[in-house]
Amino acid sequence: MTARIKLCGLMLTVAISGMLPLPAARADQPPSNVRIGVLTLPGRGEAETALRDGLSDLGYVEGKSVTFEWKSADSNSAEEYQARASALVQSRVDVIVAIGTPAARAALSATSTIPVVFISGDPIGTGLAASLAHPGANATGVSSLTTDLMAKRLELLLQIAPRTRRVLLLLNPDNPLHSTLLEETQKVARTLRIHIVPLSARNPAELDAALGTIQRSAGEALVVTSEGVFITNRDKIADAARRTKLPTVVPTKDYWGDGVLMSYGPSVREMERRAAVYIDKILRGAKPADLPIEQGSKFDLRIDLHVARELGLKVPQDLLYRADEVIR
Repeated sequence: MTARIKLCGLMLTVAISGMLPLPAARADQPPSNVRIGVLTLPGRGEAETALRDGLSDLGYVEGKSVTFEWKSADSNSAEEYQARASALVQSRVDVIVAIGTPAARAALSATSTIPVVFISGDPIGTGLAASLAHPGANATGVSSLTTDLMAKRLELLLQIAPRTRRVLLLLNPDNPLHSTLLEETQKVARTLRIHIVPLSARNPAELDAALGTIQRSAGEALVVTSEGVFITNRDKIADAARRTKLPTVVPTKDYWGDGVLMSYGPSVREMERRAAVYIDKILRGAKPADLPIEQGSKFDLRIDLHVARELGLKVPQDLLYRADEVIR
C-alpha cells in the first residue's frame, strides 16, 4: 500500500533570478498544428505524462493543436541518440524536448535552428549552454544540479542506517561530470566520516560486472548516481540491492523496485511541467537563447518501509513525515 505524505519543510529550494512562473490557464488560444519531438530513454512514463499534462494546462489539445513524436534510445549509446535526434530533425518538428544530457547533446548536434528544451543535470558543466542567465544558441531548459544532491542523499542514508561507514557509489566514468561528482561526494563523505568506494560502469556489461563485485567489496550501502545506462538497467540494480541486502539510495522513482530502500532527487513531474512552459513561450515567439535556464526547485523523497524492515532498519518518524511517498 502506498501512502502519500505531504513534504513538511525539507526541500532544497534552488531558484535563479527571472524564474519562469507556472501560469494559470491562458485566455488566448495556443498555436495550432504544433509538432513536438521528444528524445528520451524508454520507460519514462511519468515524464511523458507530466509533459502532456503541462501542455494541456496551457491549452494544448493532443491530436488537435499538438502532436508528439516520441523517440527513445534503447541502448543509451551516443550513436543511437544521434540517429534518433536526426530523425526528429528530418521530420521537421517545431520543438525538440531532450530528456537527459546525452539526449540534449545529440539534439544540439543534429540542429542549430530547431529550438531545443532540455532537462539536464548540469547544462553548464556539460557544455549545453553558456550560462544559466543566457543559454545562447538554440536551447534552454531545466537543470537538476545532480552533483549538489549527493550530500543530501548521504545524509538521508545515515539517518536510516547510522552505522554505515563504507558506501559503494555507482557511477559512469564517461560522464563529463564524473570527476566533479566523485570529488564532491568524497569531500562530503569525509565530513560525515564515511568512506566512498567507487563502482564504475559505462555500459550494461560493465554494470553487470560492477554489481557482481558488491558482495566482495565489504560495502555497507549502495548509492546510485543519475545515469541513462543505470535507468535502462534499473531492474538489475534493484535485484542486486535485494540480493546483497544493502540499503540502496537511487536518484528518482524511475529506479524504483523491490529491494530499493529510498529515492531522493529532482521531481521528474515538476521538471517536465516546467519544460512545457518553455515550449509554450518558444512556440509563441520567444528565443531559447533569451530564456534563462531554471534550476529544479522541488525534490522528491520516497522511502520503502517494507525494505527497511527486511534490512532491520528503523526509519525515524520525522523522516517519514518529510517524505513525499512512503511504501508500507
